[in-house]
Amino acid sequence: MMKKQPQRTCMGCNQKKDKKELLRIVKNKENQITVDTTGKQEGRGAYICTNIECLEKVIKTKRLERVLETKLSQEIYENIRGVILGQ
Repeated sequence: MMKKQPQRTCMGCNQKKDKKELLRIVKNKENQITVDTTGKQEGRGAYICTNIECLEKVIKTKRLERVLETKLSQEIYENIRGVILGQ
């Protein structure tokens, strides 16, 4: 029997997907925001599809800032964009 994949919801399109299909953005105790490619970093995680439309939507609605309860710099969004486009 296959182990059930943990499901997470994308903040852009609100669809549930397997955790490993989504990009995890994490805020650690020092309030640093990073793209967690391993899915194992400590901290508050938020998930997004590896889809540039979902990212644009999240930027527009500032949903990521609300979920992570912190202000995000343009640089962080550029980072995420880079990871999505670089896949």
